[in-house]
Amino acid sequence: MNIQWYPGHMTKTRRQMENNVKLVDMVAEVVDARIPISSRNPDIDAIVGDRPRLIIFNRADQADPAMTERWTTYYRKRDFGVLETDAKSGKGVGQFSAVAKRVLKDRLEVWRARGQVGRPIRVMVVGVPNVGKSTFINKVAGRKSVKAGDRPGVTRGKQWVRVDTGLELLDTPGILWPKFEDKTTGLHLAFTGAVRDEVTDMEGLACALLVLLRDRYPQTLEGRYKLTEATELQGWEMLERCARKRGMLVVGGEANTERMANVLLDEFRSGKLGRFTLEDPEDV
Repeated sequence: MNIQWYPGHMTKTRRQMENNVKLVDMVAEVVDARIPISSRNPDIDAIVGDRPRLIIFNRADQADPAMTERWTTYYRKRDFGVLETDAKSGKGVGQFSAVAKRVLKDRLEVWRARGQVGRPIRVMVVGVPNVGKSTFINKVAGRKSVKAGDRPGVTRGKQWVRVDTGLELLDTPGILWPKFEDKTTGLHLAFTGAVRDEVTDMEGLACALLVLLRDRYPQTLEGRYKLTEATELQGWEMLERCARKRGMLVVGGEANTERMANVLLDEFRSGKLGRFTLEDPEDV
């Protein structure tokens, strides 16, 4: 599948971010811990420049913990601050202010030396659609200051959120790049719901996910769908067998692969299948 999705408002968003980054002391980028490469916009590095950085591995509760540890090491070696969160439940979010201050330690010392003790830290929060960015900000602020939604692209305009007297956040709409040059990137974003289901082939997407799970986490297919012979099957064959094992049949006894595809993707996105990370630091 060749997935393309770049609403016109995202071009405007990039221009806004290039202007707004001048107003902040640090940039915090929210990524999906399950797909740390695909859920990062490659344009962000160019937009941010030399501003101090913090990477937030959201949905860490659904990611492979051993892999998240490897990713944390990867970014810390590159002078990024790192925070693991589950914005939906709020786990890890309370550490945000402390981590931000550690990242800006040198700058804060300069401010104190200049007598700028009361100056708040200003942080721009960025991320591609549907990584949980607005939910994260709401949890940090302790109230629903930012409109959040399950569908991609809910956040539209610039919003300042005062967390306390010492911290202000600048929320920005989620942006993607104009073209997915790597087909795998598009697939991984679609797996997690960052690309709208309405523009994807759900059965083809489910087949691709089954192949990926077969190669990386075969025990999941054995335990959840009883596919003990998965290594010998293609994606479509696995989807059909899953449907039959779940009793998803249509008139005439045919497997209801469309329904099974939706169930598979829903179980993956909700964490019912288990904890997975689909990308390695070595893939960067």
